[in-house]
Amino acid sequence: MAIGILAMAAIGIVMTRPGLAPAQFFPLYQLHKSVGITILLAAILRILWRLTHRPPGLPADMPAVEKLAAHAGHFGLYALMLALPLTGWALVSASVLHIPTFLYGAIPWPDLPILSALHDKAPAEAALKAIHATGAFALIALVCLHAAAALRHHFIVRDDVLTRMLPWPQHPARRPKNSKIEEQRS
Repeated sequence: MAIGILAMAAIGIVMTRPGLAPAQFFPLYQLHKSVGITILLAAILRILWRLTHRPPGLPADMPAVEKLAAHAGHFGLYALMLALPLTGWALVSASVLHIPTFLYGAIPWPDLPILSALHDKAPAEAALKAIHATGAFALIALVCLHAAAALRHHFIVRDDVLTRMLPWPQHPARRPKNSKIEEQRS
């Protein structure tokens, strides 16, 4: 997810710069839309996983304000991981250009029916473009803040918050019980 989000930010910044040649414009927009829909689907799966699997708790000695900030940050990340692809999809659907979306150049993706049927799309497109861009910069800021907080915990506070985020079982709370590592320590 992080790699996809960073790629989307980079592609979004490049494709919206003035003077981009039409030969570069179209493939970048199609790639941006393809990765955006992939992130939307991955975010839905991630949220379903999170609802069925509790993450490790935050350290007991973490100040309450930091716990609140961590929970708010995670909520914001999940909300934006859903909202940005949805607003992007809405933006494409309301576009006056009527350019179809083909995920990774192969899979046709439909427009949202209500927005694609608007008689005057320009105001909706302009509003959605502003919302999408604002959300994108908010997500970039939140990702940077999230990374900075994780690095702060690892290098300054020196707790295990960062290592608990890793996908492999390095943290005791994430290790299966009765593992060989547990047996070797005993």
